[in-house]
Amino acid sequence: MERELALERRIAIVTGASRLNGIGAAICTALASKGMDVFFTYWTTYDSEMPWGIRSNEPQLLQDKILEYGVRCEKLELDLTDILAPAKLLDIVEEKLGKPSILINNATYSVDVGYDTLTAEILDRHYEVNIRGTMLLSVEFASRFSHSIGGRIINLTSGQSLGPMAGNIAYATTKGAIDTFTLTLSAELASKGITVNAVNPGPTDTGWMNDDVKNVILTKSPNGRIGMPQDAARLIAFLASDEAEWVTGQIIHSEGGFQRG
Repeated sequence: MERELALERRIAIVTGASRLNGIGAAICTALASKGMDVFFTYWTTYDSEMPWGIRSNEPQLLQDKILEYGVRCEKLELDLTDILAPAKLLDIVEEKLGKPSILINNATYSVDVGYDTLTAEILDRHYEVNIRGTMLLSVEFASRFSHSIGGRIINLTSGQSLGPMAGNIAYATTKGAIDTFTLTLSAELASKGITVNAVNPGPTDTGWMNDDVKNVILTKSPNGRIGMPQDAARLIAFLASDEAEWVTGQIIHSEGGFQRG
């Protein structure tokens, strides 16, 4: 009975899916292509402050694209720095679509800052999204999961354990904590039938790279190309599937052989 339940149409939550060329959007469409219903969150305030920007209708365009796969899709603009956001999100997902069995923690906060310009305010902004938001949402999701198998939590990291990220100390530190969180939470949730993994997609072209950055990355890529959002999305779709039920507690560095140093 539980196996049949696990194979029913899944409901997935994907955070941080604001822009059409972002990893979050690619994850949403990859899951939808597998027949999963999708509920995604976005926060245009953050994207509008970043150099890449965002068009006001991008979340709607993404929802329209997901619906073309014949699945259900809902969206919500949500500030994950709000400690009440996790309960609010799960309440709305359950009301609109039903109980979710997949959570993709893709939302992140990142601004370039070195040790000499780091302030408590900047550090708190990173912490509130990258650590606290991810942890509280994962806990809320896990506490409401009511089946004995089929649960999935997938976190996004950036390979902080593989080398330094000079000039990005707040982001590197807060995202690096997600590796430890992933490993520990996987042990705690195994008995609930929830796997917990993390994916490091490596340098990915989501619109933030200029030509100089691309040229540097290409010199370190044995595959001769830069990572695309679809590369990460395919791996995440696998981890969300039933075929990945034996994979948990892993930080998977899917970087196309990217060479540091």
